[in-house]
Amino acid sequence: MTDFLKSAPLAYENEAFFRSPDGRILRMLAEYQEPLARFRREQIQDTVVFFGSARFQGRKIAAETLAAVGEKNTSPKQLEQDLKRAQANVDMARYYEDARKLAYMLTKWSITIPARRHRFVVTTGGGPGIMEAANLGAHEAGGKSIGLNIQLPFEQHPNQFITPSLNLQFHYFFMRKFWFAYLAKGLVIFPGGFGTMDELFEILTLAQTEKLAKKILVIIYGSEYWNKIINFQAFVDAGTVSQQDLDLFKIVDNPEEAFEFLRGGLTSYHLGDTPKKKGEVLPEIAKTRP
Repeated sequence: MTDFLKSAPLAYENEAFFRSPDGRILRMLAEYQEPLARFRREQIQDTVVFFGSARFQGRKIAAETLAAVGEKNTSPKQLEQDLKRAQANVDMARYYEDARKLAYMLTKWSITIPARRHRFVVTTGGGPGIMEAANLGAHEAGGKSIGLNIQLPFEQHPNQFITPSLNLQFHYFFMRKFWFAYLAKGLVIFPGGFGTMDELFEILTLAQTEKLAKKILVIIYGSEYWNKIINFQAFVDAGTVSQQDLDLFKIVDNPEEAFEFLRGGLTSYHLGDTPKKKGEVLPEIAKTRP
């Protein structure tokens, strides 16, 4: 009797292959194509991205955390450290509240724009802190918001205020960064750590070297924090950037100023091509080239 081999799995159904080094290129392509399909399905035309620390809390929670520190039975040294950290959270909670308010204002305005697709949708890294605050503000305004999450060993988990159909998960940082930049018409940088600085300088470098096909408005939020972290004028004084490079961004200190800057710039640069007739080409998302 002739023995027959079992049918081999189809290549695209072979999970072991997809998870192997040989399947890496397909995983990369999936992190490009699946979000693209999602954004088309959800009618997302462009975005405004909020970056900032994942560690900030709202005022109420920060105050409750500070009050609870004194109840812990711990060593005097540990207590001092915990109190210092909790007080810092209280001090920085204003940025959480400001991100929430700005996202609310931006979303309330954007949903009034007459367009066939959603304009200037609030987008974050999808986690806690400033990301949660921005998604919350958009949610409270009754609009959609996007969360571009990343698999990390700590801090990162989807917050509950992302529009469920726009909650995306990435393995590759560079694909996540691509989707932050590709649809962005505005960028708001709240106080944050290494990741926030990485995202800020990447966009500034692309703008400086004219590698962006469109104008991205860049807001750096919180002069008190950022002036301590980065001396932008020192770049100019040392001759490492030009004076006009400092015009690539604007530093603001309240949600109202940030909103007026965004609304004015987004209207001036990006609302002239808003499609109003059937058959008109939609910019950005209609063009699938990287």
